[in-house]
Amino acid sequence: MSDTQKTAKLSFGDKELELPIYSPTAGPDVIDIRRLYADGGVFTYDPGFTSTASCDSTITFIDGGKGELLHRGYPIDQLAEKSHYLEVCYLLLYGELPSATELEDFEGRVTRHTMVHEQMHNFFRGFRRDAHPMATMVGVVGAMSAFYHDSLDISDPDQREVASIRMIAKLPTIAAMAYKYSIGQPFVYPRNDLDYASNFLRMCFAVPAEDYEVNPILSRAMDRILTLHADHEQNASTSTVRLAGSSGANPFACIAAGIACLWGPAHGGANQACLEMLKEIGSVDRIPEYIARAKDKDDPFRLMGFGHRVYKNFDPRATVMKQSADEVLDLLGVENNPVLQVAKELEKAALNDPYFAEKKLFPNVDFYSGIILEAMGFPTSMFTPIFALSRTVGWISQWKEMIGDPQQKIGRPRQLYQGESARDYVDVEKR
Repeated sequence: MSDTQKTAKLSFGDKELELPIYSPTAGPDVIDIRRLYADGGVFTYDPGFTSTASCDSTITFIDGGKGELLHRGYPIDQLAEKSHYLEVCYLLLYGELPSATELEDFEGRVTRHTMVHEQMHNFFRGFRRDAHPMATMVGVVGAMSAFYHDSLDISDPDQREVASIRMIAKLPTIAAMAYKYSIGQPFVYPRNDLDYASNFLRMCFAVPAEDYEVNPILSRAMDRILTLHADHEQNASTSTVRLAGSSGANPFACIAAGIACLWGPAHGGANQACLEMLKEIGSVDRIPEYIARAKDKDDPFRLMGFGHRVYKNFDPRATVMKQSADEVLDLLGVENNPVLQVAKELEKAALNDPYFAEKKLFPNVDFYSGIILEAMGFPTSMFTPIFALSRTVGWISQWKEMIGDPQQKIGRPRQLYQGESARDYVDVEKR
């Protein structure tokens, strides 16, 4: 945020305020309203904070009109194509791409922290078997503060670093354990000789009676899913992490809060909703019916996985994810899976329909990631937990940035009060 002489004048009643305007390195100018209440005695009203910058950040930038997503200035399509998840984690955490030595050291530190405390196995067994994996993850990640007391002091940079590495390393293990627990299979321990994505896949699909050989195409597809979901600026769950962190809460509690927010169907459940829509369509011959319904303004049906709230042109992550989806489907086939058959034909029908092209309703990252996870054998209940483990590094990076910000204050949104004005208490017998 650069200092500038530009100001905005606000007149109301008999008052006139001059508010400073700051110009970011990218994106629209920002009017600084921090003195608005102190100097003018008024608040702004912005439900959902969609026109309010709650912080300044150097991590991620989105231009929805251009279909642009940058991490520390690097376009997401370049990172997904040329890099891999742990290198992107390093970039988000530390601000620059690592040297070969730095990357090797970082990967080693993450690998050595992938196991969870053995007593956490007992904690899992306190949940019902039919608990949603996200419910389990919210509880277990929050409980990490009860197991790792040596990384709770947020004023200590070394403890913040250890907590960050622990969460990046252990979230795949915890997510895989939540999955295994939900299907009644024994937990699978991580292996230090596997890369991050391969390790996660093996922990999900290996069993004691038969090991799981990770296919490199599936591993690469999983790595891309993680990379493409690593951070997405000040969305609902990231803002939740920052708000929780502003109170001084420990990092494990903050990330648990982020997971809880992500669980909301309006936020993290888009790829699950997409798969449920494909199952509702059921067969290829019903696609024209649903395409017609999507075009009908009077029909509440909407094509899930098409278009995006932020990206008004196209989702820059979708192109890379489509490539992975094609590779995975070529490997595993769609002949015996009607859901994937519907997905392929629906994609083709929508891309060739002028109505969807005109309205820029292109398949987004959730459409393709849902297809990939379905093809791999994950139930839809695991889609959001996988989203959560991939987003963990973004949450941690944003949390660390907030902790180090000298302007940081405890979050305290204001309100437009519409309730009763002051009135006197009436004794119960007189009501």
